[in-house]
Amino acid sequence: MSIWGKLAGAAAGLAIGGPIGALLGGVAGHYVIDRDKEEDGPAENQVAFTVGVIALGAKMAKADGVVTMDEVNAFKEVFKVPDGEMKNVARVFNLAKQDVAGYEAYAEQLATMFKGNRKLLEDVLEGLFHIAKADDALHPGEEKFLAGVAKRFGLTDTEFAYIKARHVTAAKRNPYDVLGVKPSVSNDELKSHYRRLVAENHPDKLMARGVPKEFVTIATEKVATINEAYDQIARERGM
Repeated sequence: MSIWGKLAGAAAGLAIGGPIGALLGGVAGHYVIDRDKEEDGPAENQVAFTVGVIALGAKMAKADGVVTMDEVNAFKEVFKVPDGEMKNVARVFNLAKQDVAGYEAYAEQLATMFKGNRKLLEDVLEGLFHIAKADDALHPGEEKFLAGVAKRFGLTDTEFAYIKARHVTAAKRNPYDVLGVKPSVSNDELKSHYRRLVAENHPDKLMARGVPKEFVTIATEKVATINEAYDQIARERGM
């Protein structure tokens, strides 16, 4: 069962309240959830992650009250939404844009739900960066929004800077910032840190902590960026 087939039944079947639960209620009746097929990760985490990214992505978009196809298509391209599910994703997106609750309410609910699962909060932020740069640019307003989300997730300014570094244009990337290390790091420490980053961001690891399999774009692109940064440093150091 795909994540898109789990959304509506989740409101009744899982203990998800707050603004995320309210959005799920708004699409109730459009899907049938299969509770016997949850082998691809914790269902509650998957649903909260998915709706959280859609809702925060909507809040990041222009608050004009009406969903546009450009905004929905950006989400579709990043997260591989099947054509048959687009109308339901658009419904959640539009409901989130019209919701009186600010982005803070969604961010704080995710922070509470994923307490102790810090990497999953980072995955949410990575997903939002993917949506923000879908038009090949990270605008100042989007960056300010993402910094606010990161703050409510409990991420430090340094952690946010490292995540942001992976999403600027390749020509502007500092490979040390991409890897989250200082230029003074030793070769042995660099190798160890690099291996850990690759292991932590393997698609299987993401799914184990609650990222749906439909969102592996996050892991694939992130690992590619990490590999490029490491290779650049290794060449410069003659490793």
